[in-house]
Amino acid sequence: MIEADSKALALGLQLLISGGLVLVLTLVHSLGLLGVGKVLHLEPDVLRKRTVDLRGILTMSSLGTMLFAVHIFEIALFAWFYLAIGVFGEFEDALFFSASAYTTLGLTANFPEAWRLLGAVEALVGFVLIGWSTAFIISTLDKLRG
Repeated sequence: MIEADSKALALGLQLLISGGLVLVLTLVHSLGLLGVGKVLHLEPDVLRKRTVDLRGILTMSSLGTMLFAVHIFEIALFAWFYLAIGVFGEFEDALFFSASAYTTLGLTANFPEAWRLLGAVEALVGFVLIGWSTAFIISTLDKLRG
């Protein structure tokens, strides 16, 4: 009975922490998209005046590069969290695992059973945030061609 209670408590803790990480990452991503939009002047009226020429290509290339940087930052946030809770001893190992989970590649390491749900949640978060970025890129390109 005590072991079952302990497992339920551990699961509850993982779910609570996972929910907090989802909230933090969606806030970070929202701010990242807003920031990228401001830096690149991606307002609909401004984009509609542009054409798909060299400047438009540079805008889209900059957009892709900046979104890539946002995703790297988000992967690093998970890696720092893994270090903080002691899942990994080296940042490189934590970063590798985080990138693998975030991109849904699924390479596993010696991840403790007590925290394994976090890797699955990171995969789901990464899947959603990458999709969100893709939608942002497509929306921007549609307005640019508009």
